[in-house]
Parts: sequence; C-alpha cells; structure tokens
Amino acid sequence: MDLVSLIGTILAFVVIIVGTILKGSSIGALWNPAACVIVFLGTIAAVMVQNQGQVLKRAMSMAKLIYKPPRHQPDDLVSRVVGWSEISRRQGLLGLEPQIDAEADTFTRKGLQLLVDGSEPEAIRSVLEVDLDTREQIDLAAAKVYENAGIYSPTMGIIGAVMGLMAVMQNLADPSKLGHGIAAAFVATIYGVAFANLLMLPMASRLKGLITKQSRMREILIEGLVSIAQGDNPRQIEAKLQGYLS
Repeated sequence: MDLVSLIGTILAFVVIIVGTILKGSSIGALWNPAACVIVFLGTIAAVMVQNQGQVLKRAMSMAKLIYKPPRHQPDDLVSRVVGWSEISRRQGLLGLEPQIDAEADTFTRKGLQLLVDGSEPEAIRSVLEVDLDTREQIDLAAAKVYENAGIYSPTMGIIGAVMGLMAVMQNLADPSKLGHGIAAAFVATIYGVAFANLLMLPMASRLKGLITKQSRMREILIEGLVSIAQGDNPRQIEAKLQGYLS
C-alpha cells in the first residue's frame, strides 16, 4: 500500500470540506444530486464516447496501481540477470530452462524462453522490443483515460453551473430562492474542477510515471538477455546494466 497516495486522496477531500467551513458555508452546501449527475455521469459518458471498451477495461484495472504500485527494483533485476549469465556459462543456455517457470512476469518468461530456444541476439531484441512498445502504448492509452476525464469534468462543471443559473433565472420573481439557487449552481463547478485537479489529473500523471519505470525495467531486461545470448562475461553484463541505474 502506497501511504503517500492514500493520504493525498484523503487530504483532497479534507481540503474541500475544511475550506468550505472556513469560508462560512456548511458541509451540506456541497451536496447537490443534480450537479453529481451532470458532472460525474457526464464525464463518464464523454470518456466512453472517446475510448474503446478494451481501453476502458484496462484503465479500470490499472486504478489499483495508484495505491498498490508494483515494486520496481532495478538492482534486484540486474543481480538476477547476472545470475542467469553465470548459469549459462556453466551449464549452457538450456540450464536456464528451470528459471522460466520461476518467473511470474510474462514478459520475463517470454525473454528467457527465447534465450533458451537459442534465438539470435538481434531476434531476441526485435521480438521483445515490439512487445515492450505494444504494452507501453496500451498502458499509456489507459492512463490517458484519466487525463481525458480531468479535461472534461471542469467543462461539465461549467455546464452544470449554467443549467443551475437558468433555473435561477426562472425564479427571479421569488427572491427567497435566488441565493440558494445560485449557490447550488456553482456546486457543479466545484465538483468539476476538484474532480479534475485533485483526482483525475494526478492519477493520470502517477500512472504514466509507473509505466515509464516499468518500461525502463524491461529495457534493462532486454539488454541483459541480449548480452547473455552474445556470450558476454557476467562482469561485463553487470557493468553494462549498472549504467541504467546511474
């Protein structure tokens, strides 16, 4: 569990609530069912129109990574690659076959299988780089769903505010309803702007950062597997991969 992200999310709600109280309003003033429908359902509708179902499905599955991000340990990966190179020098490439089942990551298993099968170094690099680019593009498209939601929600908030003001204009003959009506109209703007800047846009940026780290880990893996296929010395492989860590 990433406590920083969790605390940040909680703090986002606290800021809105405490700020409302300090401004002399009540917590109840923040609740408006009509604004919820317009902003949240409107944003969801816009995102659904823009993206395919598979992209949305991937985006929803990635949401958990905000609070439970994968552990990226490049030092550990380098050590494992060096260990594989030592095994291959002692036992040959077939000695790495037991390592395939020990790996949970499908990308790593695929790379090791190509290595054990005796693929040429450039063939290993080509196949894995295509896989890397494809996975990265899919994940970035999913992360962009949250970015798009952050772009649409403030606009939906403005639409909600305008619709609320239209209702106010229809009740100009009753001054007792004007203050409450105007306040309710601007609740939609608060929803839209807060939803975008406190949740959606930060989530999109966080996911993009995690995707970049994951891609860097896979680049290290590709370089290590290609070096093993070329028969490089384990110490040379370690020195080469250490360059990624610096």
